[in-house]
Amino acid sequence: MKIERCTAIVTGANRGIGFGFVEELLDQGAAKVYLGARKLADAEEAARSTGDPRVVPVQLDVTRAEDVAAVAARCTDVDLVVNNAGAFHRQTLLEAEDMRFARNEMDTNYFGMLAMVRAFAPVLKANGGGAIVNVLSAGGICAVPNMGGYSPSKFAARAASDCLRAELEPQGTHVAALIVGSVDTRMAEHVTWQAKSSPRDIGKAGLMAAARKVDELDTDPHAESVRAFLARDPYTLKRSMAKALHDGRR
Repeated sequence: MKIERCTAIVTGANRGIGFGFVEELLDQGAAKVYLGARKLADAEEAARSTGDPRVVPVQLDVTRAEDVAAVAARCTDVDLVVNNAGAFHRQTLLEAEDMRFARNEMDTNYFGMLAMVRAFAPVLKANGGGAIVNVLSAGGICAVPNMGGYSPSKFAARAASDCLRAELEPQGTHVAALIVGSVDTRMAEHVTWQAKSSPRDIGKAGLMAAARKVDELDTDPHAESVRAFLARDPYTLKRSMAKALHDGRR
C-alpha cells in the first residue's frame, strides 16, 4: 500500500511509539490520522501538539468493546491500522499478588489487538485491502522472565499476526508484525543499560513494512541482536534472561 494519501488509525498514540507513528504518517503525506488514546482529553492534547488538521483525536481503549465498535463505525475511511496500544506492569508471574496485571497485559496486548483487527477487517476490505501493523516486542520472540505477563502476551500477538495474515490475504489486507527492542519511551524508562532507538525510528520502520508488505521486521539494533543471539545460542540467551531475573534487574 501507499502511505501517501492513506487514512490511518493508531492506537495508544498520545505518546511514545504511537505518537512516533503519527509524526511519520504526517511527514509521509497521510491524508488523515485518527489518533487513539484511552482518554479523549489525552488524544486531543496530543493532536493539538502536532498543529496539523489532518490529525483527528478519538477515544479508544482497546480493552473496551464499546470503544472499538464506536471507532470502527465512525472511521470508515481507514486503510491502515496500527495496533500499538500496550500494557507493561513489570511483574513476574509468581511474585505478583494476583493475576490482574497479567490479565490486563493479555487483554491489551493480545485481545485488544485482535478486537481491532476483527472490527476493522471489513472496513479495510471495503477500502481496497490496506494493511495492519502490529507493534510487538523482542520479548515476543524470546521469553523474558522479568516480564512475566508482558512476554507471553507478545508471543500470543505474534502467533495471531501469522494467523491473521493468512486469513486476511484473500481480501488484500497485509499484516506486518514489528519486533521492537529498546526504545526511548516512558514504558522503557527503567532500561538504563543499553542504547535506545527513537519512537520515530520505529514508526518509520513500521510504515516501510506496511508499504513493502514485509511479514515480520526487527525494527532496531536491540531487536536484531536478540534474534541473532536466539538463532546462534538459544540456551545461553535464555540462561542470561534467568540470571537477570535472579540478579534483580528489571
